[in-house]
Amino acid sequence: MNTSVLLVEDDRELRTTLRDALALEGYAVTAAASIADARALLAHAFADAGPDLVLLDLGLPDGDGEGLLAALRRARAPAVIVISARHGEDPKVRLLDAGADDYLVKPFGLAELLARIRVALRHRGATAAPAKLHWAMGGVEVDVAAHRVLRDGVALHLTPTEFRVLARLVRQAGRVVTHRQLLADVWGPEHVDDTQYLRLYLGQLRAKLERDPADPQLLLTEPGVGYRLADPGS
Repeated sequence: MNTSVLLVEDDRELRTTLRDALALEGYAVTAAASIADARALLAHAFADAGPDLVLLDLGLPDGDGEGLLAALRRARAPAVIVISARHGEDPKVRLLDAGADDYLVKPFGLAELLARIRVALRHRGATAAPAKLHWAMGGVEVDVAAHRVLRDGVALHLTPTEFRVLARLVRQAGRVVTHRQLLADVWGPEHVDDTQYLRLYLGQLRAKLERDPADPQLLLTEPGVGYRLADPGS
């Protein structure tokens, strides 16, 4: 099972960049743009099992991330890395004393972030699962890293959004991805209620991938919950 990450960052461009980069490294990333979004995800999407790691910005639109850190430390034990533009020793010391595993000042490089994530997870007795970037079944082959989708050996053209939806399902193939997770990860946390997006894009993907889109065998619906990409090993 992929290591789960809750990314709490209000800057849309940075949130998208980090989400996509971490997903390519094999992390199952769920994004939030505010403290309220993060609390809702912790109460619902992570109700049964909390995230393995939280990447936490401090300057959020509805408050300071420091309060969320305190709540995480009271209720759960994920690794927490603060990512903030705040320089200086005092905020770092305060947040580390409050329970953060690390403090990374923006701007930072992806390689440094990945290294710090690995260290934080090791300290918590966890390791990052290898990326699931390839899936093949029923004549359809998806290579996420190469950004390639084949059907019976012929390359298919997918729109960027179609590919992001499919890639998200590949990373969790055989398991359900909830409506809210898909919407947050592909469109952003401000769209978690826009389920019409999913119906539209899953319909388009089925038209391109399935032998009979009316009787899908690859892109499966879990009524009232979400969608699942069939497990090739089942």
